[in-house]
Amino acid sequence: MSKLFSAEPLWKNSGLVLLRIVTGLLMAYHGLEVFKPGLMKGYTEWDVIKSLPAPLFMVYLGKGLELLTGICLALGLFTRIAALFMFIDMIFICFKVGGGKFWYQDQHPFIFALLALVFFFTGPVKFGLDNLFFQKRKIHY
Repeated sequence: MSKLFSAEPLWKNSGLVLLRIVTGLLMAYHGLEVFKPGLMKGYTEWDVIKSLPAPLFMVYLGKGLELLTGICLALGLFTRIAALFMFIDMIFICFKVGGGKFWYQDQHPFIFALLALVFFFTGPVKFGLDNLFFQKRKIHY
């Protein structure tokens, strides 16, 4: 019970891994819309999307980023780069597409943006492919 009221983190690494994987899976789920041409075309009918240069390309770029960054986060691969792109994508959605109403209407993209910052600053923690591929290897002589 004393740990519950302690200022020390509880299961810091394991908790961050769980949060990273679930966030990545949710982001990838939203990005799967990239494979639904009718839905993607429907997004280009929104006035705010019409005002963008190359609206169809921008919609595919945004949804493609959601899919790719979600997969990368779930796997812990290129975690900081994926988190940075996820942050940019979600901030764009929140403030440009949604008009910046993050306290009410656009909470989901704003929360995803905040989570992206968490993973940008913490990296993959453990159980991520970044640790496997980019860990400095000790050379034994």
